[in-house]
Amino acid sequence: MSPRLVIVGPPGAGKTEVGKLLAERLGVPFRDTDTDVEALAGRTIPEIFTNDGEPAFRELETRALLAALAEHSGVLALGGGAVTTDRNRSLLAGHPVLFLSVGLAEGVRRTGLSAPRPLLTGVNPRATFQALLRERLPLYREVAVWEVDTDESSPAEIVHDLLPRLGGAAS
Repeated sequence: MSPRLVIVGPPGAGKTEVGKLLAERLGVPFRDTDTDVEALAGRTIPEIFTNDGEPAFRELETRALLAALAEHSGVLALGGGAVTTDRNRSLLAGHPVLFLSVGLAEGVRRTGLSAPRPLLTGVNPRATFQALLRERLPLYREVAVWEVDTDESSPAEIVHDLLPRLGGAAS
């Protein structure tokens, strides 16, 4: 078993929203590894970061990714930082991976630099987001089969454009 599509991208790119809509249109289930991590830990992601640190979170994330790649046949959304782990990038090799990109201004607007996103909190969240994009952009592109810029498109428009590529009707 293997996911029909794996979605990666930075916070605010629309991975969950596009993923759910795409799964619905394809008639397949949707799964999010961030939700899986919270279920594994029995805590929220911000609590994991605060109490155990990022390395512990990344370990749980890899466990969740391994399980999802083995068990899930629908659309799978990964957390924004999943690609920062070498093992996770290796695990994604050979899978249909979509990179949803978002620019700095739009990403900041969409995320609101909120507390549920532990890596975006701090003294200068905008600079943090910019550094995150700079670090992760080549990693997203390394694993992706497709890249779609989400700045100017709604989730429905993105899904409409993707369906023909994935063997679904774009009605």
